Amino acid sequence: METVPRREAAQAAGEEHCTPPAAPVRYATGVATPVLLERLGARAYADAAAWMREAHAALASGRGPERLALLEHAPVYTVGARGDGLEHLLVSVDKLSARGAELERVDRGGDITFHGPGQLVAYPVLDLRRRGLRAGDYVRALEATVIGALARWGVAADRLPGRPGVWTAHGRRDGAAEKIAAVGVRIRRGVSTHGLALNVSTDLGWFDAIVPCGLGDAGVTSLERALGRAVPVAEAEAALAAAFAREFDAELLPAAAGEGARPFPAGAAGP
Repeated sequence: METVPRREAAQAAGEEHCTPPAAPVRYATGVATPVLLERLGARAYADAAAWMREAHAALASGRGPERLALLEHAPVYTVGARGDGLEHLLVSVDKLSARGAELERVDRGGDITFHGPGQLVAYPVLDLRRRGLRAGDYVRALEATVIGALARWGVAADRLPGRPGVWTAHGRRDGAAEKIAAVGVRIRRGVSTHGLALNVSTDLGWFDAIVPCGLGDAGVTSLERALGRAVPVAEAEAALAAAFAREFDAELLPAAAGEGARPFPAGAAGP
């Protein structure tokens, strides 16, 4: 019997689960579960996609462990299931290429978003059936992971009804919430792929080429801008990993740091 119903999985993949619960909730198992932590460094999107496919196949077939990858991407715009028409891409593909960015159609939910240097990406590959997690619970747990990580710097963040991801008004005098992290997942055979992206020191000018996640009236921000100071991505990695371990009752087992990492290509410095 499916622990994650198809309709609910599709909703989660489309990032529909963004209404905050009545009270803080942790989606933990109560028993620390080993999860292999892989710090992949700077990776082209195609490399990370191949990693996800391999990790998913191994876990779904019972041959491999649960895994969490933390990485940065070279500049890339990814288009999910809701962005088929590219109506939220505001410049030509040729212009993206000239700026040093790629465009990739991907199998997660959601619309178009940007990944690049200074943005911390987390790809958990977890057995949601064994954990007893429904799709909506899992998406909320990822959001809660980001919220818990941001608390490390005293940055208050939350979900917003009808708006996927994690939002904060920290550092804004007008109190307007801006998106600091995106969430988009896919669940197949009860196993998760894709995950979340937290803007740490991202050059936010890259987002000018798109309507992020199809939300035309929403701004984006970064941890660096919210705090008004630089934050090393390595520091954000540590905070996010600790928050993930708490939220999912995970015992993170480190793999070789940056194994097989690929440096950012030349000419990808900014928009």
